[in-house]
Amino acid sequence: MKQAEGYTVPSLHSNHFVSCFYEFAETKNCELLTSISIELSTQERNSTMADSKMPNPDHDPATISIHADDTVNPSDSLSPPIYQTSTFKAETADGFLDMATEPFHSAFYARYGNPTSDHARVIIAQLEGAEDAILTASGMGAFTTIMLSLLESGGHVVAQKVHYGGTIGLLENVMHKFGVSVTFVEQTDPDAFQAAILPQTKLIIVETPTNPVMAITDLSAIATIGKKHGIITLADNTFASPINQRPLDHGIDIVYHSATKYLGGHHDLLAGAIATRRDLLEPIWRTSLAVGAALNGFDSWLLVRGLRTLKLRVNQHNSTALAVAKMLESHPRIARVYYPGLESHPQHALAMSQMTGFSGMLSFEIDGDMVQANRFMDALTLVDRAASLGGVHSLIVSPAAMLAAVMTEDDFKARGVAPGLVRLSVGLEDTDDLIADIQQALASI
Repeated sequence: MKQAEGYTVPSLHSNHFVSCFYEFAETKNCELLTSISIELSTQERNSTMADSKMPNPDHDPATISIHADDTVNPSDSLSPPIYQTSTFKAETADGFLDMATEPFHSAFYARYGNPTSDHARVIIAQLEGAEDAILTASGMGAFTTIMLSLLESGGHVVAQKVHYGGTIGLLENVMHKFGVSVTFVEQTDPDAFQAAILPQTKLIIVETPTNPVMAITDLSAIATIGKKHGIITLADNTFASPINQRPLDHGIDIVYHSATKYLGGHHDLLAGAIATRRDLLEPIWRTSLAVGAALNGFDSWLLVRGLRTLKLRVNQHNSTALAVAKMLESHPRIARVYYPGLESHPQHALAMSQMTGFSGMLSFEIDGDMVQANRFMDALTLVDRAASLGGVHSLIVSPAAMLAAVMTEDDFKARGVAPGLVRLSVGLEDTDDLIADIQQALASI
């Protein structure tokens, strides 16, 4: 049943509700007042609800995060119910057939979806300006599912030289086993993408800003190249989030996230998300059934919880990160700061043209080597040394240490990762407190 463009609400329960009301008299006798059989199906109820609460794509992202999923809530609970189940029953043979064959049906078997995940799906789709979205068990689960869905032996991919380490690992170490070749290009040069295209190129992959050096890819230019050659374009929007950047608005075909990061925002779940138009999403969803990277009901609920405050959190991340970046830029112990919100960033103008905020992520080079960088990180009291990003706690890592398992020293040099480089994910601590902690740590080295 269609509730909003590109979205299907499943039939969740039996289609009969029986309501009996009793009044207890002082004589302790029980008098039956009413016995009503209400033949109201869940489908009909959702239809009535959808007519009055259709999602409005023109709403502000803060409103979308709270109300976009009103149409998929079968209950009166403000917090979505958690469907902690692996499977769902059907009342009839025809009903079972419908459940088993309807695309995106979330009340058949948990690998196909979960009613709790429908809430996150519709919110993410609207935030990204997409027709629909699906969820996976991790960001790499999302990326792997896309790759296996869109590529086959003999296919070719154009990607950036600098990507998240897991992305590079899959492209360099796994895809060749399936007969897929990859050409890596400089992301700041759209002509390099154009020059790398072959007759068998099926996919162009971009990530902006990039992990960890915060370089910017021209989304409109890449989308134009893709459309010119009939090649699907894919963007990792994890670092920016849809609050700061919407790649689909610039012509990109598919967006994916590690929803573990800003979308979840609390360091307590693993999740991935893919958002695009329905005709592209359905084959990706079918591949996800084979890959099996399904998101469970509880983590779906945690993701919805995080999405409710996404704009508030991201705005604060943006504000604090810019203040930290400006402080670091003028500090004598810092050799270089990588943050697109700084006017000194070589691609600041491009970032301004396609982003409305610049993320809570920044990287900077300690004036020294990895030994000095480690001393600095050891001296921090409010910032934890931990992988991941985009949550309430500020986290810091040495990219060279974190990516040592998937990259060589030559790889680091080719991707501009200096030994003294550290990556900071700015959390939601007070801005002044965080800056003071960073300053005292720098003073200790």
